[in-house]
Amino acid sequence: MRLRGGHRCGGRRATAEGGAAVKALAIAAVDLRRTLRDRTNLVFVFVFPLLLVFVLGTAVGGVAVPRVGVAVAESGPLADRLVAALAAQGAGISVRRHSVGELAPAVAHGELDAGVLVPAGYDAAIRAGHAVTVEFVARPGTVGTRVGSVVRAVVGHEAGRLRAGLFVAAERGVPLDDGLRGVDGVAASLPRLSVSARTVGTDLDTGGRFDTTASTQLLLFLFVTALTASVALVETRRLGVLRRMLATPTSTAAILTGEGLGRLTVTVLQGGFMMVATALLFDVRWGDPFAAGALMLAFASVAGAAGLLMGSLARTPQLASAIGILLGLGLAALGGTMMPLEFFTPFMRTVAHVVSPHAWAVDGFTALGRGGGFGDIAVDLAVLLAVAVVLTAVACRRLRRELPGGTSRSALTRGAGRS
Repeated sequence: MRLRGGHRCGGRRATAEGGAAVKALAIAAVDLRRTLRDRTNLVFVFVFPLLLVFVLGTAVGGVAVPRVGVAVAESGPLADRLVAALAAQGAGISVRRHSVGELAPAVAHGELDAGVLVPAGYDAAIRAGHAVTVEFVARPGTVGTRVGSVVRAVVGHEAGRLRAGLFVAAERGVPLDDGLRGVDGVAASLPRLSVSARTVGTDLDTGGRFDTTASTQLLLFLFVTALTASVALVETRRLGVLRRMLATPTSTAAILTGEGLGRLTVTVLQGGFMMVATALLFDVRWGDPFAAGALMLAFASVAGAAGLLMGSLARTPQLASAIGILLGLGLAALGGTMMPLEFFTPFMRTVAHVVSPHAWAVDGFTALGRGGGFGDIAVDLAVLLAVAVVLTAVACRRLRRELPGGTSRSALTRGAGRS
């Protein structure tokens, strides 16, 4: 009899635990249905992120061809040959002729990425054996540096040819043009060393240009959606639904678990949809699918926990929505979703990794985009999961304090009450 009694007690415990799990899932399902029932939420969660990925990827994605302006102060055969050599480059630059007075303003205003100025007297100075300086102007940034290397290579090659032509002309006592023809004839008979170059990851029309945009917009919208979705939890608290749940055979743990699962389910659903949709529609390459999925789940856990914390602190839906959007956009910008972290100063990169979880997720997706796997994002995953655990613990503690008596108020709640 004791054995049977013990079994019955264990059975009751198992039944209670199973019932709590079912109730937690039911609460999460209610939150999910409430979110998906609103058509505005459907547009913001599923449609708008894809449109933004397309627009940004089309506008700034891919590899743009640098625009290089060339201005010749005094035309001549040698100056025209230098311009032709620049235009014949297969290094991905677009050469355009400009007047001398328009070149620098065009570069400064962004109409051109760089400019080359061939000075007056170029032909005469070279024929006299004098040094000539070709001026190069560029906008700051990596594009100007890349174009500068191409221009220096072309000018250096042309300078070598001219020096050889001057040497031949002086030794043979012939004009420079005859010396250059002799140099070109000898150069044509020599064996050539060719270099084959190709760009990896940007040779497709749609692939490549959307990769970075998709990952950053994924992080941006997951966090903003989770914070703004906390309005539902605020309404549940404000209407006293949480307290009335305790009047039913529902434990506090089941209520907290259900609310947490509700926040997490929405973010995971949005994240999974965005990853699959961008891969199918825009040929986005997320890297190792299992590692990318794990990184998305880790960040979704952070976003869901942040939404749970926001829902436990704010008193009014308007306050939760306003602060959610402001906080979501601010942390996203600081974390490198709007401007690459490489453009930040070392100090600001450190601040970004201390304050914003987006920075760790951006690092993870960048590593996966370069062919990395779980080993390359292990630290990023660990940090994100730790942040999710801390935020969830704080949110549950806040809700647990409110459930029995409903008398505790945070500073955020008191501020909302005074306003």
